[in-house]
Amino acid sequence: MGFDMVLLVFLAGFASGVVNAIAGGGTFITFGTLMMAGMPAITANATSAIAQLPGYLASSLSYRREIRGNWRTALGLLAVSFVGGIIGGALLLAMNNKSFSALVPWLLLFATVLFVAGPYLPRSQSPAAEAGPGKRAARGLLQLVTAIYGGFFGAGMGIMMLATLGLTEGSDYHRLNALKNLLSISIALMAVVVFIGGGVIDWSGALLLIPGATLGGFAGIYAARRVRQAYIRWIVTGIAALLTAYYFLR
Repeated sequence: MGFDMVLLVFLAGFASGVVNAIAGGGTFITFGTLMMAGMPAITANATSAIAQLPGYLASSLSYRREIRGNWRTALGLLAVSFVGGIIGGALLLAMNNKSFSALVPWLLLFATVLFVAGPYLPRSQSPAAEAGPGKRAARGLLQLVTAIYGGFFGAGMGIMMLATLGLTEGSDYHRLNALKNLLSISIALMAVVVFIGGGVIDWSGALLLIPGATLGGFAGIYAARRVRQAYIRWIVTGIAALLTAYYFLR
């Protein structure tokens, strides 16, 4: 890569860390940038996944107070997320670049529509601790589907998780965001293990993205606590819609 592309990839990592910490969707940015740098679609997706891990960790550390208040719910969902991340990563490796590239615009469109619809979906009004067996089963099933999707294609994973968690965990944004960031670590970590085993990660790209994503994760939490949620949603929706249109035009 030339210096301009090196700088662009680093900045993409920073931007993705900020967006992931606030509402999810940061992989939209890193995936698109790595594709622009000439990486095959599967390699770009796998490299984006490993680059997001430090940002997810930084965001979770910043939200540790909220996570401590939801540790029982988090433990059960973490186990489901580990399994889903492995399944999703394995499904990606079973595809070739041509087939996966053909799916990318539709995956981006799905994530964008889900994010836009999120505020209008029904939300649980009772705390997670009061959930009955049926609600707990639904929560686990929704998280498994989300984790498989996230392991397969990271873009939009956080957006999808905020929407599905809202169905069973209530509507407190920072509580949901804290849980989403923690679960994203487990999904991405398991997918990355699969990707490393499959030899599909571009390590030079990952080493450029990781520092930026880490810094962006801390910056994103600072912004999330100070910027109105409505503004955050419009920004993320705009980014997702532009990238979806771009990949359909391609």
